[in-house]
Formats: sequence, C-alpha cells, structure tokens
Amino acid sequence: MDYVSALVPPIVMAAFFIGLVVTIVKSQGGANKAKEDAVVDAVIARAEAGQPIQK
Repeated sequence: MDYVSALVPPIVMAAFFIGLVVTIVKSQGGANKAKEDAVVDAVIARAEAGQPIQK
C-alpha cells in the first residue's frame, strides 16, 4: 500500500495541472476577446501619447 500513497500526490497534482491548462486554453478568445483587445489597445495608445494611465 506504500506505492499507492506515493503515487497519489503526483496524480492529484497532474490532474490539477491539466485542469489549469484546459481552463487557460478555453478562456482564450471567445466573446470577450474584442473587449480585451480594445482595452489593451487603449492602454498602449495612452502610453504612447504620454498620458497617465488611470486605474
């Protein structure tokens, strides 16, 4: 039974890591991509114009 207790932590960590990667991949793009791109473009434009960035 020692081998079971030795294998459980790496298997659990691998499952969480796979879930994290899947979540990241699924959240890329989608409906909010245009809004996110617009926000980034606005921040870059303000930075290039020398205006302070408001939070």
